[in-house]
Amino acid sequence: MSLKRKIALTISIAFSLLFGMVMAVIYLSFNDFRRDEFKERFRQRLEFTSHFISKSKDFEEEAPVFFNENSDNILLNEKILIFNEEKELIYSTIKDRNVTWDSAMLKELDKKKIIYTEKTVPEIYAALRNINGENYYILTSALDTNGKSKLSYLKYLLITAYVMSTLLIGFFSYYFVEKFLRPLEDLNKEISEVTAHKLTTQIPVQNSSDEISVLAKSFNTMIGRLDDVFQSQKDFTASASHEIRTPITRMAFQLENLIKFEEHSPETLSSLQQIQRDVYQLSDLTNSLLLLTKFDKENIQSIYEEVRIDEVIFEAFEGVEKSYPDLKLDFLITEDTSENAFLTIGGIQSLLVIVFINLFKNAAVYSDDTEVKVLITETNENLSVEVISHGDTISEEEQTKLFEAFTRGNNAQNISGSGLGLRIVKRILEYHDAEIIYSSPSAYMNKFTIIFKK
Repeated sequence: MSLKRKIALTISIAFSLLFGMVMAVIYLSFNDFRRDEFKERFRQRLEFTSHFISKSKDFEEEAPVFFNENSDNILLNEKILIFNEEKELIYSTIKDRNVTWDSAMLKELDKKKIIYTEKTVPEIYAALRNINGENYYILTSALDTNGKSKLSYLKYLLITAYVMSTLLIGFFSYYFVEKFLRPLEDLNKEISEVTAHKLTTQIPVQNSSDEISVLAKSFNTMIGRLDDVFQSQKDFTASASHEIRTPITRMAFQLENLIKFEEHSPETLSSLQQIQRDVYQLSDLTNSLLLLTKFDKENIQSIYEEVRIDEVIFEAFEGVEKSYPDLKLDFLITEDTSENAFLTIGGIQSLLVIVFINLFKNAAVYSDDTEVKVLITETNENLSVEVISHGDTISEEEQTKLFEAFTRGNNAQNISGSGLGLRIVKRILEYHDAEIIYSSPSAYMNKFTIIFKK
């Protein structure tokens, strides 16, 4: 999850919890207010009834007329029961049906004087009053339909407001966080485009003192220091390449003249030829390393060109044939290759030539019959090249380190070499998003399979 999503989600959750708590407090507070208001109306109704009893001369005859005339003031589904001090029912607003009551509540009134219960349906408010020297038990029950309806409406209103507010705060928090962090994303984009060949690129710095601007300034300072280091390395590489390649070229030319135009004993000629191969190997290694320093994995794809793999193979073989004239090439295109195959891939031809030069030299040095077979297979998905030679194979333990620098197998103990060839091959193929696999299908058979993605 990205940083802006984490921040937006955290803000939304924090707001949801806080807003939910506020909504709960509002709901509970309104419920308490509704209950107290309804209880007050019960009390006022009780006082009203008590006042009527105290003023009436003939309570039983005047009560029906009184309660009928004051029907506008009654509570919803109100029922009033009035008992004398002997706990006998003397008046009830309930008509045309049997009247029941809780005798235990009347006895409880003798102790508590006032009882209010809201857990029953309907709610009950009862009181014991002494009016004109006589005790009266007054029981009033009613439903707070209006208050509960308002409470229910408030509940749905709060839930709707909670959901809408949560969605809105989630949207706006993500919007504003994305807006605030946009300079950080721009900084990340600028940083990701910096490579060893673009160290002079400076990150734009805004005129502010926020953390992003400070980070950009620090990054620019680091880039400047790295550029100085890489520039020094490039200057050294350029100077070293000139100083190394010149004597190597001169040595190769002199050795070639010695071998061609002067007579030598067989032992001397063999030594000169071996020295010549070592000089060519050193020259190829130097050229490979210097060529690799010009590219990196980030910028190489921008200079890709259409390369015919068969032309690369023949060019590499011609370069190896100068040092190993006895080496033979068996070039085949397999039957599995599709009819519309063009044998082309995207890449850098000079680098791919180095790949096959190293593989052909290995075949020349380590094969028994000085022959290398190349099989090409192209499908709609990929193009594979198999380089096969016969000789001592590499053990499974050594295969795991085959493409590491300065690693040489047991079959190379008495053969000169740097141990960098296959490592260079691996690195060049990684630049081309290709894969190389070593296998030994049978005894004394070495096979390198290179797979290029189409």
